[in-house]
Amino acid sequence: MTADSFGSAWWRGHLAQRARRREDLAIMPLDETLAALGRQSEADEGERDVVLDAVVGTVARVGDFDREFRPRNRALKERWEALAGTSADLPPVRLVRIGELYFVEDGHHRVSISRVRGAATIRARVRKICTIAFLERCITLAHLPQKSAERRFLERVPLADDVRTRLWLDDPADWLRLADAAEAWGFRRGLAGKPVRTREELAEAWWHEEVRPVLDRVRSEGRCAPPREIAAYLSYGLDHV
Repeated sequence: MTADSFGSAWWRGHLAQRARRREDLAIMPLDETLAALGRQSEADEGERDVVLDAVVGTVARVGDFDREFRPRNRALKERWEALAGTSADLPPVRLVRIGELYFVEDGHHRVSISRVRGAATIRARVRKICTIAFLERCITLAHLPQKSAERRFLERVPLADDVRTRLWLDDPADWLRLADAAEAWGFRRGLAGKPVRTREELAEAWWHEEVRPVLDRVRSEGRCAPPREIAAYLSYGLDHV
């Protein structure tokens, strides 16, 4: 069995399943990910080279590969080995990008073979889907409940893109707590004669007038660092209101 054979790839995946948490190795399904993050818009990004380590999801083939595109279905063997044995250049794959991660629309075998061979990148036609919550490189299937809670927070407090890409909380319940606090702050601001007319105005005012001063104070005391700055606000700002 050679190092880049189907059997070797399948066996390495089997051993990895025994050594690591199953959730960490589960391939990311596009539909579940979009349901958690909230779909907004779509755009064609054209053809380019994509880092293979960032390709961790699938549009429709959940049971065939793991997150690192090692084959999990022995029925793939004939097709996998036929492609691996060809001397012709393989066509670009089709990928969907969400945030920092990619989902395979067409070309699962080609991604798998490229990863087994140790390639760093793969040529791909990329379609980008923008979402309400941002998808970071470290996200696994197990993190989707947190991202779903983050999306519900952002629907109530629609922070600007440059802010939402830095957000992270471990406990989904903290997102509800944070949304309630932001809306309560906006209500008090209105009572003080400075009402906000839209949720976008609320989000911008709350972040710059309430959250940023707390974060600046906490940073000056050396008590937080991105990307967990919103957790610092919960601990040192919200808890001391």
